[in-house]
Amino acid sequence: MLKDSFNRIHDYLRISLTDKCNLHCSYCNPVTAALKHLPHAQLMTAPEIETIASTFVKLGVKKIRLTGGEPLVRKDAAEIIRRLSEFPVELAITTNGVFVHQFIDTFKQASLQSVNVSLDSLNKEKCATVAGRNVFDRVWKNTCLLLDNGFHVKVNMVVMKGVNTDEILDFVELTRDLPLHIRFIEFMPFTGNRWDSRQVISYKEILQIISEEYDFIKLKDELHDTSKKFMVPGFKGTFAVISTMSLPFCGDCNRLRLTADGKMKNCLFSKSESDLLGALRRGEDIEPVIRKCVWDKKEVQGGQILTAYKKLDGMELKNRSMIHIGG
Repeated sequence: MLKDSFNRIHDYLRISLTDKCNLHCSYCNPVTAALKHLPHAQLMTAPEIETIASTFVKLGVKKIRLTGGEPLVRKDAAEIIRRLSEFPVELAITTNGVFVHQFIDTFKQASLQSVNVSLDSLNKEKCATVAGRNVFDRVWKNTCLLLDNGFHVKVNMVVMKGVNTDEILDFVELTRDLPLHIRFIEFMPFTGNRWDSRQVISYKEILQIISEEYDFIKLKDELHDTSKKFMVPGFKGTFAVISTMSLPFCGDCNRLRLTADGKMKNCLFSKSESDLLGALRRGEDIEPVIRKCVWDKKEVQGGQILTAYKKLDGMELKNRSMIHIGG
C-alpha cells in the first residue's frame, strides 16, 4: 500500500508513453519556443514500463491509465498495452482519437475498461485551430467506433474563455442520444501554455451556462473522483466538471504519474520528480524511491498553488509542459 503523510492511499498510476503528439493543442504544447522531444534513449522501453508497473501493482495500484503526448503514436504502443493487460488492474487510455481505428482490436483484446478522447470543439474549423490539425472528422468517427464496440467513452473538453465556451451546450446535447460522458476541464497552467486566469471558466460558471438550457441532476461521485458528475434526466449520457482551479479535489487524491522518461511525479503540479528509470537501469530497487516520492506529496496542488486561481501568476510555477508530463 502506498500512503502519503496525509494518510491518502494511492492506487492509480498514469503512465506517459511518449512526449510526442501528432497534434499541437496550445494548452498542452509550449508555444514560447520550439518544442524539444526527449531523445529516444531516454524513454522507457516496453520491458522497462512493464517492470516499473509491476512494482506499482505489487504496492497496491489497481488502475493504470496510458497517456502521452499521444500514446498511440508510439510504434510499440500495442505491445505495451498487451503487456500491461496481463496485470490485475483496470486498464484505460487517454488519446486524441486520431489513430483509434488502428488499435480497436488491441483495445478489445486487452479488455480496456475505458477510453478518454480529447476533443475541444465540435466545429471543424475551430477544432483545427485549437488542435493545429484538421482532424475532427477522424476523431468523431473513431469516437463513434468506440461506442459501437461497447467501450466506456469519456470526451475531455478543456474549456477556454473566448475559444469554446459557446459550445458547452452543444457538448451536453451530445449526451441526449449517445452514452457519452462529457468532461469539462478547467484551463490549467503549465510551462509555456500562456495560461491566464481570465481564460478560466469555473465550475460554477459552467453549471450556470448549462442551467440556462437544461434541468439536470447531481450524480453520486465515487471515491477519489476528480470530476463532479451530472446528467439531464432522460439523456443517455452524462456530463461532469473537473474543477482543478476553482474547487480542487486534493483531499482524497489517489493519483501518481510516470513521465515518458521514467520520472515519477506525485502530483500534476509538483516541481520535484523521482528518477525511477535511472534507478532501474542502475540495478537499484525502485520501491524505496516510490515510497519516498509518495510520502513527500504536498497536501494541495504540489504545494505550488497556494492562492485563489484568479490571483495566480502561472509564470511562477515550476513544472514541465503538459505534453512532457502526460495528460
